[in-house]
Amino acid sequence: MSSPFRPAIDLLAQYARYHRDERNIATHVVGVPLIVFSIGVLLGRPGFQIAGYALSPAWLLFAPVALWYLTRGEFVLGLAVSAAIAALLMLAQPLAEAGTLAWLGLGAGGFFVGWTIQFLGHYYEGRKPAFADDLIGLLVGPMFVVMELLAMAGGCKGLVARIESLVGPTIVRDLAHPAT
Repeated sequence: MSSPFRPAIDLLAQYARYHRDERNIATHVVGVPLIVFSIGVLLGRPGFQIAGYALSPAWLLFAPVALWYLTRGEFVLGLAVSAAIAALLMLAQPLAEAGTLAWLGLGAGGFFVGWTIQFLGHYYEGRKPAFADDLIGLLVGPMFVVMELLAMAGGCKGLVARIESLVGPTIVRDLAHPAT
């Protein structure tokens, strides 16, 4: 397993090698945020107090993860992905405080649906998920999705171009002829 402390360009290029089919990327734009949201629901429930502030495992985990994103060498992208995750955690918080059945059903159900959507994308890709070879892919996924969303909005063009120069452009793979 490679170091998790590599620059964003290296991490994103490695992740992108597993995500060149446009349909796979589209499924990740839906599945990854749903997974992050669901983790926020599941980890948002067991709250406790520190110095008068109510905290949950979701927010305690968020702090080092956000720091990791911010220190990968692409500060604006790190800030954007940290903000996106914070927003998903804030949206998840009310559901984490719901009754046990709703909390567990929405958290575990959303997690399952998110992964199902992603695995459908990897069917289109014809390749296993990136985390199967390097667990750091679980952290890179949200960064990749935010980068793709920013690129769709006109940002991150230089970063996407650098990644494509390393791993090639996105395609729509012909399922009838997997070699293409």
